[in-house]
Amino acid sequence: MVLVTAVLCQGFAIQSPEITIVGKSMPVEADSGSTVTVIIGDDLFRFDESDSIVIIKMGNRGLEITESPEGKKKFDIEKYDPSETEELEDYRNETDEDWHGYNYEEREYRDRRGSNFRGHWAGFEVGFNNYMHTRSVSLPSNISYMDLDASNSNCFNFNFSQVNIGFSRFAGLVSGIGLNYNTYRFEYDNSIGIGTEGTVAEVIPDFSFPVKKSKFNVLYLNVPVLLEFQIPAGYSNRLSIAAGVIGGLRLKSWTKVLYENDEKFRSEGDYNLNMLRGGVTGRIGFSNMTIFGTYFLTPWFEDLKGPDGHNLEPFEIGLAFTFND
Repeated sequence: MVLVTAVLCQGFAIQSPEITIVGKSMPVEADSGSTVTVIIGDDLFRFDESDSIVIIKMGNRGLEITESPEGKKKFDIEKYDPSETEELEDYRNETDEDWHGYNYEEREYRDRRGSNFRGHWAGFEVGFNNYMHTRSVSLPSNISYMDLDASNSNCFNFNFSQVNIGFSRFAGLVSGIGLNYNTYRFEYDNSIGIGTEGTVAEVIPDFSFPVKKSKFNVLYLNVPVLLEFQIPAGYSNRLSIAAGVIGGLRLKSWTKVLYENDEKFRSEGDYNLNMLRGGVTGRIGFSNMTIFGTYFLTPWFEDLKGPDGHNLEPFEIGLAFTFND
């Protein structure tokens, strides 16, 4: 965890991004139509979350996640500013003309030194997230209000920066920075807040109208340190296997309740969550498609301040679409 924290701090020192978080803090019983927006740099990276849509944009690439009133999700990968794509294509055509004059001995030397190594981190990730209590997905009966609708509890990640340290052309260390958006859909018609004893406790929303859905959302800035090996498969594709540690810095957390009459209620706070977290992650993929899994080992909540004093252990599993090439 110390290593991950150091890399996290180093990543901020190198990138020096300006991070702006925009949102409205509302009590759970008040209506809120606001969105949550995170901007890094001069609009280099942008995250927008509202009641039915999430947009994650970096440069000329973007992921748009739309949720229908029935709870179905639609994913669209967008490209912005097509002129940049045309410039890139012109550059590729120019380099193709000079291909026959390429110095193969110099390329072979660079391959041996690992300068051509490219890991699989930067890209979009979509998956499911959940949490356990003492290594079990069955929660104690006194915190049953934390039970999740697992099929609708999702993670949406955008890894927008990557650093490669190659040992050879097919092995090396991978790090970078990414945004990790976790949404936990509660199984029952309840929300959560801070109780009178200072622990996370159940909150019963106003039942003037039936509750359509209730969620707990957390946004993290992630930094991994991965050891990756690649196995050539075919002419240009590779099988990649990676494992390592991952650290997260909490940027924002909030609950949201949506009623059947489409009224929306949002409440923001830290919910006794620790500012930093760390875990282990594993990834296996072919070409630019990767299956990943992450399990967070450090306490999610502050000591004895979780749901009725219990701690929970988050994990996520999903599919990543990388654009390292």
